[in-house]
Amino acid sequence: MDIRDATDADVPDMQAIYAHHVLHGTGTFEEDPPSVEEMLGRFHKVVDRGCVWLVATDATGVLGFGYYAPFRDRSAYRFTVEDSIYVREDVRGQGVGKALVMRLIELGTAAGLRQMIAVIGDSENVGSIGVHASLGFQMIGTMKSAGIKFGRWLDVVTMQRPLGKGDANIPA
Repeated sequence: MDIRDATDADVPDMQAIYAHHVLHGTGTFEEDPPSVEEMLGRFHKVVDRGCVWLVATDATGVLGFGYYAPFRDRSAYRFTVEDSIYVREDVRGQGVGKALVMRLIELGTAAGLRQMIAVIGDSENVGSIGVHASLGFQMIGTMKSAGIKFGRWLDVVTMQRPLGKGDANIPA
């Protein structure tokens, strides 16, 4: 498996992976998959801001993707990012998601970021919760019944991990 920066050429594969999660999963609360064009716009909204968007690939193609983007737009949040990870259905549970999160942590730390937040759809999403916990994310809260998808209420789990010096000092 190779992890590299995503490119425009990866967008159709990333859109297909994400569309599967939209249509069949509760990790995202979207109910209608975005088009390839919409996904391309989302990709550029992240990378054009200087944030990171990665793909994991092998001989079969794109296995998954992950990115970090600003947690919120206000300047006070400038050292805090939110990660998002989506893995192709046929390779889930094989370490792709964990490898992507690990690389995002490394790159975020190198960029001088101080906090990474994971906003995980569905408190029953034990895979994503477990991956994040195994990489040092701490559970910081659960928003109960925050959304409805597939005819049931879904929680949102929030986890957080310090990067680099975390909150040990104020960055210059």
